[in-house]
Amino acid sequence: MGIKERVTARVVDLFSHSERPLQNTEKYEGDPGLFGPGSISWEVLGDVSSFVGGIRALLIQAAHPEVAAGVADHSSYREDPLGRLSRTAYYVTSMTYGAMPETEEAISMVNYAHQRVSGISERGRAYSASSPQYSAWVHNTLTNSFLEAFQVFKRPVTETEADQFVAEQALIGERMGADPLPQTAHELKEWVNSHPDLADSKALREAIEFLKNPPLSRTESIGYRILQRAAATTIEPELRMLLGLKSSKLNLYIGKTLIRGLRWALKYSPSWKAALVRSKADFDSKLFRSDV
Repeated sequence: MGIKERVTARVVDLFSHSERPLQNTEKYEGDPGLFGPGSISWEVLGDVSSFVGGIRALLIQAAHPEVAAGVADHSSYREDPLGRLSRTAYYVTSMTYGAMPETEEAISMVNYAHQRVSGISERGRAYSASSPQYSAWVHNTLTNSFLEAFQVFKRPVTETEADQFVAEQALIGERMGADPLPQTAHELKEWVNSHPDLADSKALREAIEFLKNPPLSRTESIGYRILQRAAATTIEPELRMLLGLKSSKLNLYIGKTLIRGLRWALKYSPSWKAALVRSKADFDSKLFRSDV
């Protein structure tokens, strides 16, 4: 097995601790899903920079005490981090590349899981994962982070492309009952970075400590820490200070180098390819990897 195959197998294994998304997507021939081949969402989420985007979102999400409390009190991330990672990847992949029946199934799964997530945060505020405002924090930080990571680690985007991505992703937020949902990239960035409910908490500190050093194998830990530190560097200074994270040009450079290597090995997402096939769109199959 060559180096490309070994790297691909190792990365794919990280996301293989729950049901695989789009297993039967070919049944929905001609269904473009929420976005379709001409969308910017398919390009952004199909690139390996989305790995950094996902880590960045998890870091930022910890800054909201009620959201962080919900994760701390109800998530199995400490005992089963790869399971949680895989379930999150399943949701993102299904919503982005799935046919409409697959997106509806993903929504139902998340809504069912959220029904049991409620309680009182450290500062005495009631929270519920089904609340529009808390759904908005999770959704909007994901959208902002995927876009930021793509621009930093893949290519700059035009204002039109950035706004298109935000508007496309808002279609997911609407189906999850999230509110508010900024409609432009500038509005989204301002909403995330100037959110009035952000504060330090015990749940924040526990989450950040875990995200800095999750229980991975030695090889996986090296790669993950590079991506985590690079992700932290892309967070706005004031928010990064609240999270207790540092910025480093060296970490950003090393992160970009690793992402280029992963892009060489992994190519573009097979889920993107499966959606293109289902949609009967023309594409260059050599740009995409096959499942391992």
